[in-house]
Amino acid sequence: MEISIDNYFQKRYSLFAWRSNTSVVNKVILAFFMACITGLMAQIIIPLPWTPVPVTAQTFAVLMAGVVLGRRWGGISQVMYLAVGLLGVPWFAGLTGGYAILLGATGGYFLGFILTAFVMGYVTDKYVQSRNFRPMLGLTFLVNFAFIYIPGLLGLGLWMYMVNGTFPTFLTLITMGLLPFIIGDMVKIGGVAALTKAITPKEEY
Repeated sequence: MEISIDNYFQKRYSLFAWRSNTSVVNKVILAFFMACITGLMAQIIIPLPWTPVPVTAQTFAVLMAGVVLGRRWGGISQVMYLAVGLLGVPWFAGLTGGYAILLGATGGYFLGFILTAFVMGYVTDKYVQSRNFRPMLGLTFLVNFAFIYIPGLLGLGLWMYMVNGTFPTFLTLITMGLLPFIIGDMVKIGGVAALTKAITPKEEY
């Protein structure tokens, strides 16, 4: 079969039109598949000795969930990821699971994943121009640091208060929960922007 750029554009449009109009059953399957991808990428970890929050690849999947599935089902995929993990399935970072994780150092980040997928999906579906590289780079940067790290740092600070009896200083908090992750996040943000430009149609679907 002949492969052309026009054929590629048509295929990606057909795929996104299908995922928007397919049955609820198919959407549930797609959301669960994305939850599994998130769990798989959570196992790519770099533990850091000075913080209980590890470097992981799962935020790439979280950011792409909204792009690929849209706001509702992208968000639902992360609800599934969190809910199944809380039930004990060991697909959080380091093959961990259970409800205690929500009360731990990384609990806030998990809540941020749901917000992130929802916002990424909403903007990507609603604004066609956001699917180009530069707008997506800016959007992903903003969403990543606002919707993952704000609830993540709040949760980390609350955990440190419960463990130590005092709230950490702002410098301590960002040293443990933000600064070590910036370089890796910039790589993931660039990857999300590039992949989104490649796979998303540049017209309404």
